[in-house]
Amino acid sequence: MSYQVLARKWRPRSFSEMVGQGHVVRALDNALTRDQLHHAYLFTGTRGVGKTTLARIFAKSLNCEQGVTPRPCGTCSACREIDEGRFADLLEVDAASRTKVDQTRELLDNVPYAPVCGRYKVYLIDEVHMFSAGSFNALLKTLEEPPPHVKFLLATTDPQKLPVTVLSRCLQFNLKRLLPEQIRAQLARILTAEGIVYEEAALRLLAQAADGSVRDGLSMLDQAIAFGGGRVVEADVRAMLGTLTRDLILDLGEALACGAPARVLEVVAHMAEHTPDFAGVLAELLGLLHRLAVGQTVPELLGQDGDADPRERSLATALAAEDVQLFYQIGLLGQRDLELAPDPRTGLEMVLLRMLAFRPDGPQQGQYPPPSQPHQAAPGRPPVEIRQAPHPAPLAPTAAAVEPGPVRLVNNEDWHALVGQLGLRGIAGQLANNCQFESWDGHLLRLCLDASGANLRVPSTEERFIKALQGPLGMQVQVQMRVFRAGSETPAQRDTRQRAGRQQEAQRSMAEDPMVLALQDTFDAQLLPDSIRSQDEPDQS
Repeated sequence: MSYQVLARKWRPRSFSEMVGQGHVVRALDNALTRDQLHHAYLFTGTRGVGKTTLARIFAKSLNCEQGVTPRPCGTCSACREIDEGRFADLLEVDAASRTKVDQTRELLDNVPYAPVCGRYKVYLIDEVHMFSAGSFNALLKTLEEPPPHVKFLLATTDPQKLPVTVLSRCLQFNLKRLLPEQIRAQLARILTAEGIVYEEAALRLLAQAADGSVRDGLSMLDQAIAFGGGRVVEADVRAMLGTLTRDLILDLGEALACGAPARVLEVVAHMAEHTPDFAGVLAELLGLLHRLAVGQTVPELLGQDGDADPRERSLATALAAEDVQLFYQIGLLGQRDLELAPDPRTGLEMVLLRMLAFRPDGPQQGQYPPPSQPHQAAPGRPPVEIRQAPHPAPLAPTAAAVEPGPVRLVNNEDWHALVGQLGLRGIAGQLANNCQFESWDGHLLRLCLDASGANLRVPSTEERFIKALQGPLGMQVQVQMRVFRAGSETPAQRDTRQRAGRQQEAQRSMAEDPMVLALQDTFDAQLLPDSIRSQDEPDQS
């Protein structure tokens, strides 16, 4: 007997074998059980999710010799003939090859005649959106009031192209794209039944590449079995799909964490030896960044599929959360630019270098892997927390360490001056500006954080803030921070007050300016206060 491909051999024969379409199966099951049958059904969804398969099972349910049932016997002549594609009363039509109106009329001429051998005459029209306007018009009247012995089952991947007059005459069921885990589980069941050795990592790759389609997944599984000589292993599947090993993607992530452009380009050059799909490399890097972001936010979810990687956990610790988000955003936009690059490798390299170029105040080269375990923020963290900077060594000269000696830190005015020297940007800068000085004993700095900025207090941001304090204070720093709701001004509050004062002065000056007054008198003009800006304030319009 000739070999039968897996997509045909393992096509579901009953509703219970359908994967991932429980919402549709439930509706059809209830309709058949209660004998509440519509005359026209429309199944929509992407390729390979089971539209035609559902229609065939439904046709079996209508014509099974045991009676109309959601569980056809599968052994009677009607069930067997439908499975084998030779049932006289199941007319399968490919709309793409019958677009002319004359062909549609010829098809519908037989609608009034009774079934040859079954209970119902079933018209299964695949890719119905390919019909011409004339064909749809020829179908409309029959579709609205067919004889009681006729059922129409329509399937399409593009329901937007169907006229609303057709849609209004059908019960529409939208089939879902399957999740990678659902496809992986189905591939595992089939391989177990076939007695074929496989690796879970290989099935995950195939399920991801299937892109929501079980049929595509089974077709690639057939190819993987042939490629691996009867075995499905990760190395073979990666070679077949043209994807790189996870280690190389992690090498790339670690090079980004180190802030090492030379290492980044070295890893890309090593990848190029395997002639990869560089767009796929960027997609895999984005997948890694997504897992890191999830792991940083909800640590217990990192590697919950049983494939936890210590290197991923280490990366999640080494990279600040804002760096992960920045890299992801740049990579996401970079996918669009790859097509415009002189060649895909150049495009990928520019995206990676852009990640490093736009990384604000990132760790210096050579600081990966991290020297200590991650600081985990426990649920319900108390309002006071003492944290120590992880790198007590003196910093290289920066904007935060240009003073000839350590600052003397006595009062809130000294704190305001110190914050101005730190040169922090982003969330860490906002955290510093929303703090108020409380005390400094030469080792422990006590600060009060304005309640409006409590959401700025995350471990990675605090570490950058504490690290920046080491330079001007000239020593290792411990910080104790508590949230407050009243007290003296923070730098942010002072800046807001000073800006408001400058704005009021600018508005007063304009309102009293002789030239402005003359223009108002001459042209009956009005002064718009919100359009006035102080000379040292940027235009925010």
